[in-house]
Amino acid sequence: MNSFGRLFRVSIYGESHGKEIGVLIDGCPAGLPLEESDFVTDLSRRKSGGKGTTPRLESDTPAIKSGVFNGKTTGAPVLIAFENKNARSKDYESLKDIPRPGHADFTGMAKYGGFADPRGGGHFSGRITLGLVAAGVAAKKIIAPVTVTASLIEAGGDTDITRAVDNAVEKNDSIGGIIQCEVNNVPVGLGEPFFDSVESMIGHMMFSIPAIKGIEFGAGFAAARMTGSEHNDLLVDRNGKTETNHAGGINGGITNGNPVIFRVVVKPASSISLPQRTVNKKTGERVDLVIEGRHDTCIALRVPVVVECAAAAVLADLMLMEQRISKIKK
Repeated sequence: MNSFGRLFRVSIYGESHGKEIGVLIDGCPAGLPLEESDFVTDLSRRKSGGKGTTPRLESDTPAIKSGVFNGKTTGAPVLIAFENKNARSKDYESLKDIPRPGHADFTGMAKYGGFADPRGGGHFSGRITLGLVAAGVAAKKIIAPVTVTASLIEAGGDTDITRAVDNAVEKNDSIGGIIQCEVNNVPVGLGEPFFDSVESMIGHMMFSIPAIKGIEFGAGFAAARMTGSEHNDLLVDRNGKTETNHAGGINGGITNGNPVIFRVVVKPASSISLPQRTVNKKTGERVDLVIEGRHDTCIALRVPVVVECAAAAVLADLMLMEQRISKIKK
């Protein structure tokens, strides 16, 4: 559904062109310093406006509506809202019966019987990731000194990001990318195998981000071409440090104390300026569609901070679970 986590529980709401979008965070420990200014840095990294991103500009000003008093979390659910002020819904009026290729228009129509809000992608829009970023800001405070860093390492099959974006803009097409995320200062022992292993929970959260189509940890798919003697990470001390990190900091679904490293694939944005063939659901006829509106040439440019914050939310949940289990053991 629209909630994730056991003890640090994140619930997102809203639509791209609705009145507001936001996130409800339940399980945020009391006494955590939190105010609107804390969100500025990460929210700015997600904003559009640069070359290759959508020209839709929103202020993305967070409003903390509950769960914080005198600059500190109270232990009650924290609600953070963002107003939508720059939507152009008229750009989507012609799409009621004409699903856009690559989008959730067709599947959303089928699942919700035509009642889903189609404007700007509705609840399926990447704009909803604002809530994940907001949750991640709080999560990063909880998990410190654990740090999470994500960056775009490849776009359109090219490690020269600027060149790849320039080429796509010139062709009126879109490109995808690969984002690498690294978590450092990770304690040993996080993870609840089998179904809440670290890979399971991170993978679950990553695939909740629109446009993510793949994930790999450590050596990832390259491990299929390695031998055991090549892939095994040899231990060098009693704290679990290893010579290599092909496992991506995880053994048996549990963190081993080395950096947790994973990469995700971001698909090309489906909305492009080139004509595409689709079907008019009302008539059943195939038609040419030219998509109007404001869209990203390379959505992957804005996704690293989303991956980073989403991973932080997973780590916060895992660390709170480990703390709870430790208390029970004592």
